[in-house]
Amino acid sequence: MVEFVKYTSILGNITIAIEADTLIGLWFDGQKYDRADMQGEFSTSISTMARKTIKWLDEYFSGKNPEMTLKISPKGTVFQKAVWECLLAIPYGETRSYSDIKELVCRKLGKTSMSNQAIGTAVGHNPISIIIPCHRVIGKDGSLHGYAGGLERKRWLLQHEKTAE
Repeated sequence: MVEFVKYTSILGNITIAIEADTLIGLWFDGQKYDRADMQGEFSTSISTMARKTIKWLDEYFSGKNPEMTLKISPKGTVFQKAVWECLLAIPYGETRSYSDIKELVCRKLGKTSMSNQAIGTAVGHNPISIIIPCHRVIGKDGSLHGYAGGLERKRWLLQHEKTAE
């Protein structure tokens, strides 16, 4: 059974999903693809992993770059997981283009090419927002493109990381 926990952030409510002491989801309420059809209940008692996730989010929103020590297991295809692993490699306060991610994924999967649309779709379906930093992916020209949580949140997250310590 999936444990859902609410977290209140400056950008709105976030739902955290924990299964078997592993973080499997983190979404802004109402964002596209939220909860990814997971079945579960909101918990009144908070698990250790939920507490660790809340601590990570508290540090992040207070302007720190929290160490990634959370056990995560995003549910998706082999391709999606390869994309999300590449997102985890984007340093705090930096961005990468969709083309950059495409090149990394091609190398990782031993492919010579793949569709930009496939990369964008996988980035957009990231089930662990903020922690798997899909907000750090921008257009090759530096423009902001799609974010399941909304472009205003993406803009805020990017600005927050550039001004944070």
